[in-house]
Amino acid sequence: MSDLLFGLDTFGDVPEDDSGKRVSHAAAIRQVVEEAVLADELGVDVIALGEHHRPEYSVSTPETVLAGIATRTSRIRLASGVTVLSSDDPVRVFQRFATVDALSNGRAEVILGRGSFTESFPLFGYDLRDYDVLFEEKIELFAKLLDEKPVSWSGTVRAPLENADVFPKTDSGRLDTWVGVGGSPQSVVRTAHYGFPLMLAIIGGSPERFAPYLDLYRRAAGEFGTTAYPVGMHSPGFVADTDEEAKEIFWPHYRVMRDRIGKLRGWPPIRRAEFDAEVANGSLYIGSPETVARRMADAIRSLGVGRFDLIYTAGAQPVSARMRAVELYGSRVIPLVRDMLAG
Repeated sequence: MSDLLFGLDTFGDVPEDDSGKRVSHAAAIRQVVEEAVLADELGVDVIALGEHHRPEYSVSTPETVLAGIATRTSRIRLASGVTVLSSDDPVRVFQRFATVDALSNGRAEVILGRGSFTESFPLFGYDLRDYDVLFEEKIELFAKLLDEKPVSWSGTVRAPLENADVFPKTDSGRLDTWVGVGGSPQSVVRTAHYGFPLMLAIIGGSPERFAPYLDLYRRAAGEFGTTAYPVGMHSPGFVADTDEEAKEIFWPHYRVMRDRIGKLRGWPPIRRAEFDAEVANGSLYIGSPETVARRMADAIRSLGVGRFDLIYTAGAQPVSARMRAVELYGSRVIPLVRDMLAG
């Protein structure tokens, strides 16, 4: 599986410095850039930045941060993870990512999503009652824009376009575009309909339970006559020198974040036993390089995915521990996974 890709994902979680003090949003953004530069040096294939509009996260415009990373890196691919297309304008999304593509000599890719958080909708003046139609119409327009030819389009959620030419163009003639899906069969079918690669967000439970979605994607692509690309998956995790160290660094900050979000969604507070079970058998890839590599290899093998992105931040884990996690992922985990799969 030499063409297997490995990425790192973050929402720019605002971390603590080594004295235990939370850093500013601006410092958190600069920290993400430093982590991406290190990942580039270590041979990680992709850095993906997710869009959020909450106080815990610093990245609200992934493409802006990616543009900064583009000027300091040479090979790592620069992705969103995800861009909330429903509350954005498809023309502007295309223009911004085409600009990142230019700055990076063709390394940009956009991962489109509907968004599992809803803060962006009222922030930008959209009605959550239009949640489905916003994405349906905007992904239709975005698919047309990718041909980089004059576009005529009309819908209900933005002004129509009549033979509109959009700039800048990419050097390659097409911006790499994925769709991120959290587990909706309709979203999987829609992704196949447009012929986009599929990125599955697997953030809880056994990864094997997502196997039917990969099968659905391939079958739907066959019926639509589109290409079924190798599927990607992204899941949370954290790497430290030992299993115990990784869990003890990750757990207290993860618990705070998980319970804060859970309170909004009606979830009970998470118990340590649940966390430990998810680390042992679910979709939290936390531990030493050997432990994380073994669990990643098992998931990749069981699902047959072509890309694995590790969401390496989840709460206010200290800056130094985050840098160490990136270092271990690039220098130890990825080579170990490749060896395990080759063997």
